[in-house]
Amino acid sequence: MESKWFLTMIRDEFRGGKINVDKTYKLLEKLSIPCNYIHVKSIFKTSDYPVVLSLENHCSPPQQEVMADILQCVFGDSLLSDMLDDFPDKLPSPEVLKFKILVRNKKIGSLMETRQRKGSDKHEDNSEEKSDTINVAGLPLFRRRRTTKVKVAMALSDLVIYTKAEKFRSFQYSRLYQQFNESNSIGESEARKLLKLKAHEFILHTRMFITRIYPKAMRADSSNFNPQEFWNIGCQMVALNFQTPGLPMDLQNGKFLDNGGSGYILKPHFLRDIETQFDPNETPRDTDPVTLTIRLISGIQLPPSNNSSSNKANTLVILEIFGVPDDHVRQQTRVIKKNAFCPRWNETFTFIIQVPELALIRFVVESQGLITGNEFLGQYTLPVLCMNKGYRRVPLFSKMGESLEPAALFIYVWYVR
Repeated sequence: MESKWFLTMIRDEFRGGKINVDKTYKLLEKLSIPCNYIHVKSIFKTSDYPVVLSLENHCSPPQQEVMADILQCVFGDSLLSDMLDDFPDKLPSPEVLKFKILVRNKKIGSLMETRQRKGSDKHEDNSEEKSDTINVAGLPLFRRRRTTKVKVAMALSDLVIYTKAEKFRSFQYSRLYQQFNESNSIGESEARKLLKLKAHEFILHTRMFITRIYPKAMRADSSNFNPQEFWNIGCQMVALNFQTPGLPMDLQNGKFLDNGGSGYILKPHFLRDIETQFDPNETPRDTDPVTLTIRLISGIQLPPSNNSSSNKANTLVILEIFGVPDDHVRQQTRVIKKNAFCPRWNETFTFIIQVPELALIRFVVESQGLITGNEFLGQYTLPVLCMNKGYRRVPLFSKMGESLEPAALFIYVWYVR
């Protein structure tokens, strides 16, 4: 899967001590029907494009062998277990990998070695040799070999093809040694530091390699960070806690409305160009800004407030633009007193958006509360360039992402470039 796409990711966890090897093998032997039919059919119900299973693997090698058997049994031919003949040294596009499931995990050896082991016994050696680089003044001088026991079962390792998980060391190291099928995971704190200090290098890195950003360990309450800042530098996988509703998940759902909700979005040209000078931290140069005008006309059967009787809420609408820092802006309407059934604002808002390719617009409907604060009633988020001109109906969704039909906003959209 080419590194020039933003993509959503499924995260699957196998934790050590949870798999009974003997019982699992007996269960697999009893499965006389195609056990992959229902699962694969469900996985590709929304989109034909490939699904990435990122394994948080804490299992012992014998248990990993069981995991490999389960993955092959459940997913069958849909599981990508060998490199494609036309792509031995570069990532295939999502179009080529339609209806395929990719496993992301640590891997032993190269793709060619994996192909050579095909059909052989993979239940013996679970170690690999790793090379170590000695650096002086930041420059690699020579390499020495050291043997490190890596607890990865060969059977599971050989299911990892184009999504090998590799520790991130530095942008310089990646330029010199990282292979095309290796992807990095970077914690949000480190990634945020890098995007502030080395944004241009970060963009060039994500142009070449799939990069995953994950929440910091301090988020014990499963809270989320703002994914927009990492999309701005081209990070393909921005991992969020999907069980936690709020602004980050609204942005996530809105971002992937583009391209039909397929889970894959082609990155803007300035994040794919090797000669790019784009830096989201600086005032954009050589961009094609958009002047967006929205006339917010009225609301239609807005959700009732918990603090007032039905359709008697004091309603207002907040319009927010998310994108590069220079584009982030927030405006709001006046409050319509005691009317959530058909409030009429008839207010016009204008936004000058410097980098519209990365910008999202979010409509938030709230009920004004003088003592307890404003109450969230509904929202809708979508990419700015997905908005059509003219009179439009904006559907509303709850905090949990559920449709609030028939609640909606009625607006008029106009923009010039």
